[in-house]
Amino acid sequence: MFWTVTQSLLSGLGVQNGSCAGAHSIAEGITVLEPCAKLLHFGLPLGLVIAFGSMSKWTPFRFLLQPKKGKKSEEPGQAAAERDLSDNLALTEEESGLADKREPSKFVKALASFRPVHALTDIVVWVVRGTPLMLQLMIIYYGPGLWFDNNIWGGDGRMTASVVAFVINYACYFSVIYRGGIQGVPVGQREAAQVLGFTRRQIFFKITLLQMIKRIVPPMSNEIITLVKDTSLARIIAVTELIKAGESFMKSSGIIWPLFYTGVFYLIFVGILTILFNFIERKLSYFR
Repeated sequence: MFWTVTQSLLSGLGVQNGSCAGAHSIAEGITVLEPCAKLLHFGLPLGLVIAFGSMSKWTPFRFLLQPKKGKKSEEPGQAAAERDLSDNLALTEEESGLADKREPSKFVKALASFRPVHALTDIVVWVVRGTPLMLQLMIIYYGPGLWFDNNIWGGDGRMTASVVAFVINYACYFSVIYRGGIQGVPVGQREAAQVLGFTRRQIFFKITLLQMIKRIVPPMSNEIITLVKDTSLARIIAVTELIKAGESFMKSSGIIWPLFYTGVFYLIFVGILTILFNFIERKLSYFR
């Protein structure tokens, strides 16, 4: 009844079409919730994987710096034969020692300390963080069709392409926050846990993870709120989102107030997220 009366009053003011437009704008805006949920569902764990990759210390060529151990001979006469050969060649003990203690080259040292997983994740994060999200949306949606003559997204895959672009983009930002939270936990706590016999899995889930969550709640809240507002960039690949819906009514009906509906929606949703994150931060306040 209240809505019927409101429509009647608005029709009397000559803005009946505007009221319908505003209601339709809100209905379109509610569809933002589903992609945001998908982004968090896939983006948060992917960011943790990227964070572990950036902290990886795996060096597959470390063996190049390890000293070569002499082969043990089963025949006792072989060592004597080698010594006789050395004497015949007039090699002094100093020359033999210099040959054994020869320093590896700079290239060998660099190759031995090379961490491929760390380098790969750093390059991916650098590229994603250094390019605009709008450009990434266009490349992910239009790229496969232009490069391979095959539109992998199908006829109505714009929303899927936008979700993939947002997941990759925000996972890289999340990974930096995760890494800062993990590295912010004092090393002495992990060392004490190792002395007590904890496994690496127990150290992460029982000591590092809880303190990391406490540390990353404020920056993660900022990123998630920014994610909600950045969904408006999906309009670049013709995804009907909140602002585009409001703008369409402004162009068709010549009214601007449906755009204010979009602002109210963002304010309400961001306010709910702010209250939620403040509640989580208070619950984790025992980590001091």
